[in-house]
Amino acid sequence: MVIYWMLLSLLSGLIMGAAVLFVLYRWVIPTAVQYHGGLALLWHDIIVERALDTLTRTSRPQRILKAVQRKATVGDPQSVITAIDHFCRHREWAMNVGDEKGSILDSVVSEVSPVTVLELGTYCGYSTVRIARLLPPGACVITLEFNPDYAAIARQVIKWSGLEDKVQLVEGASGDWIPWMKEHFGVQAFDLVFLDHWKERYLPDTKLLEECGLIQKGTVLLADNVICPGTPDYLEYVRNSPRYNSHYYRSHLEYTKAEDGLEKSVFLGY
Repeated sequence: MVIYWMLLSLLSGLIMGAAVLFVLYRWVIPTAVQYHGGLALLWHDIIVERALDTLTRTSRPQRILKAVQRKATVGDPQSVITAIDHFCRHREWAMNVGDEKGSILDSVVSEVSPVTVLELGTYCGYSTVRIARLLPPGACVITLEFNPDYAAIARQVIKWSGLEDKVQLVEGASGDWIPWMKEHFGVQAFDLVFLDHWKERYLPDTKLLEECGLIQKGTVLLADNVICPGTPDYLEYVRNSPRYNSHYYRSHLEYTKAEDGLEKSVFLGY
């Protein structure tokens, strides 16, 4: 009888502990880190992602793709965007530009109405789809992704959206590909460049684009995550260079309440 009560007590304790851990994981900690960008990235992008990767034996991009396949309609880009946003807000955070900053991205794309777009950092193809769906006939996005696993998922997301004819996805390092853009793709210059890759590459890649003549008068650079995680050297350059007219769009880190924003920089000429 004593053993029975000991086992019952142990089981109750385990159930209570599991319930507490679930509440902490699902609501308490995510709410606590909502207003602190660094903690949000640590929690969502390192702790949670690694734990779920181990438990599910899948990657976050693979889980995003499954959400798209379950919830989005083939050939409907907006449904793809909505499916990813819902997954990232209600299931699992991910480092897309997100719905809030995505609206700013949309407005810039619509304003510029670019024919040639360069995206640095494809990840799962979320922002690629946002951009491509707004392009005029005959326009295209060249999007660069260093990680081949991300690129494989992005291709499927882009295909699901029905926009593969407007997108050229290239695998490799931006520093290797930028000097070959003119020769390989026949692009003289880009109308819009969206920077959303490694933050330490924003400035060197911008200077490389300048050196290669891929930025012309009127080219718009739009840079994500300039506050969180932050790109201080890039901001100092575009805000103080006589070559750029720069404007900061204050917003929030994707799917949180922590401050982040986009920096729009119009190239004024050499």
